[in-house]
Amino acid sequence: MISGLRLRLLPAPAPGAARTPLVLVTTALVGLATFVVTLGLGEVSVAPADVVRALIGQADGDGAFVVTELRMPRALVACCVGAGLAAAGVVLQGLTRNALAAPELVGVSAGAHAAAVVVIVLLPDLPTSVLPACAFAGALATSGLVYGLSWRRGTSGSRLLLVGIAVTTVGYAIVLGVISTVEDLIHASQLVTFMAGSVYGRGWPELGAVFPWLALLLPLVALSIRELDALALGDPVARGLGVRVEAARLRLLVLAAGLAGSAVAVAGPVGFVGLMSPHIARRLVGGAHGPLLATSVLLGATIMLLADALARLAFAPIDVPVGVVTAVVGAPYLLWLLVRGRTNPE
Repeated sequence: MISGLRLRLLPAPAPGAARTPLVLVTTALVGLATFVVTLGLGEVSVAPADVVRALIGQADGDGAFVVTELRMPRALVACCVGAGLAAAGVVLQGLTRNALAAPELVGVSAGAHAAAVVVIVLLPDLPTSVLPACAFAGALATSGLVYGLSWRRGTSGSRLLLVGIAVTTVGYAIVLGVISTVEDLIHASQLVTFMAGSVYGRGWPELGAVFPWLALLLPLVALSIRELDALALGDPVARGLGVRVEAARLRLLVLAAGLAGSAVAVAGPVGFVGLMSPHIARRLVGGAHGPLLATSVLLGATIMLLADALARLAFAPIDVPVGVVTAVVGAPYLLWLLVRGRTNPE
């Protein structure tokens, strides 16, 4: 009986679990190739072979400087942001059993964004390394609020999602209110760009701020794969399998808040990456959360790299916020999900 259960809203596991290693290797290679190629794109064009030589320290000159000092830190920040949002999306979709769940839709990104903007406005001299902790606190606060408001002798995925959407609306209203109080037009325009989601100007300090969070929280999510797989079968089945449902759900919600909050702290609320990556990965490797998490992280990093490259090049020399690009792609994808009826609530 249990073996026949699966998420009603998600596609059945991909046929042939043996292809999962091939998918992971292919996705990793595509991501690596994307990283190399995008580092060479821009006003100063660098051939892929020269990019590789620059990365391994066997090149010098202007091209090597552009690759290693200007583009590489920004690309690595984009990878971390995409990976963090994708992992948070996997967790939230597993918790809610709804393919619509994503950090920007359940209040997590809104809380992180509001906290980051408030801190930037009130404490402009605060070190960059502290900002992810502030964003995590905001994400954690809104996650706790969503969890508390959705509690009715327990929580359910549909209530978490609906309450999260309401909290998200309030969070973005707070952000707009705070930005409207900024008198410095240049500072205000920077905050508006941050609100759209951007990795423009991000460098080694921002990478040092976001990477430790990713390195800490991703393994913790990986250790919680069993709980995610059990929760995906429904609360009664999860309890029958020995999972403390509410404790596991709360712990996983905290992990999702940390992953999304650290990403939002350095790039703003980049939308739809946490929605698209898990859904695409699920179609490739099925619904088991181990392969799903690994594939989603790789896809999230690759999607962010491609989106950032397009943001840099499409209207050069104007650097479009990467969140605009992900929204242009992600919004039609969301509509496609709705039309195909793959987002039924629990």
